[in-house]
Amino acid sequence: MIALPLSAARALHLAAQGLLTPPRRKAVKADVLDAIRRMAQLQIDTIHVVARSPYLVLFSRLGAYPQTWLDEHLAEGALFEYWSHEACFVPTEDYGLLRHRMLDPSGMGWKYAAQWHEQYRDDIEKLLAQIRATGPVRSADFAREAGKGNGWWDWKPEKRHLEVLFATGELMVAERRNFQRVYDVTERVLPDWNDARDLPPAHTVVDRLLLKSCRALGVARADWVADYYRLPRRPYRDELHALADRGELIPVQVEGWKQDTFVPRDYASLLDEAANGKLTSTVTTVLSPFDPVVWDRKRATALFDFDYTIECYTPADKRRYGYFVLPLLSRGRLVGRVDAKAHRSTGIFELKSLHIEPGVRLSARLADDLRRALQRCADWHATPHLQIGAGPKEWITALSA
Repeated sequence: MIALPLSAARALHLAAQGLLTPPRRKAVKADVLDAIRRMAQLQIDTIHVVARSPYLVLFSRLGAYPQTWLDEHLAEGALFEYWSHEACFVPTEDYGLLRHRMLDPSGMGWKYAAQWHEQYRDDIEKLLAQIRATGPVRSADFAREAGKGNGWWDWKPEKRHLEVLFATGELMVAERRNFQRVYDVTERVLPDWNDARDLPPAHTVVDRLLLKSCRALGVARADWVADYYRLPRRPYRDELHALADRGELIPVQVEGWKQDTFVPRDYASLLDEAANGKLTSTVTTVLSPFDPVVWDRKRATALFDFDYTIECYTPADKRRYGYFVLPLLSRGRLVGRVDAKAHRSTGIFELKSLHIEPGVRLSARLADDLRRALQRCADWHATPHLQIGAGPKEWITALSA
């Protein structure tokens, strides 16, 4: 069994995620799809104090690019939306791997409103027939009878109906307009799909999702893999060892870890380089709170000693770091985090607070790397004036130089 230092596990993970080296050229549209395929999925979130999360995750890997490219890939059918890790953009070639969830959504919890479906089945069927007959719709196309809503879950009935039909796979997101979903019947969005012909056998799906998770992670522990596609929570030791017996995975021993750990065969050529300390990340960038690198708190702690929770859903008085906190990745380490907001009308990219991780020492190279990365992010937002509020005085001085 190959022994790896923790730094090698980090490097393999960042290599798998497309964060080992900075982009060597200006991004082209195909790079967006390639990046999503590498990650296997791209989580969606609507908060836009800075660029919405899916666009920011791509920026972290590609550098500056037009955000419309992601929208175009969806509208052109290269991507589809569904409940994967959470709500995600997923390459359309993987539709079959999630189709079984649509055909039997009973295990999806709150993502499928089974009681609502049963209570309003006739109305839901009428709405589906209307869309089939007259064309795509948005939730905004339906008026709220009782006036303005009082929060995310205070949805008008038609919105709930649309979500049921989305969960069961009878509707898909054909495109997004101003980031609003446009729903259409699946047979128009995915006309070439046929369940009888194309649906993979159910007993093969878990192994395929586990293998895709391992490839996206680069180095995968048995206690991590369930999270990536929100599989039932349990260790998948037997399944991963079976994949290793088939030659798909390589068992490794990572320094300080007792858990069964594997590297995909795809990264076999990097293993010696990683074990010898020659595989290193040279990327410095900001990450979205919903980036795969940090979306699993247990994994981020084990790999980077970085304790990260998303606080935008936490009451303000209980937040430790801020509303929309972006982790700072630099040369293989998560070195800090910033609570950021893009003031588009004034051209200011505000760092409300800067937090540096314990044990991270200020150096000229690190300060220069972070300053450049933050400025690139600010420029991409068309808010080129970087403004730093609270934080360690010596770091604010160094980053403002």
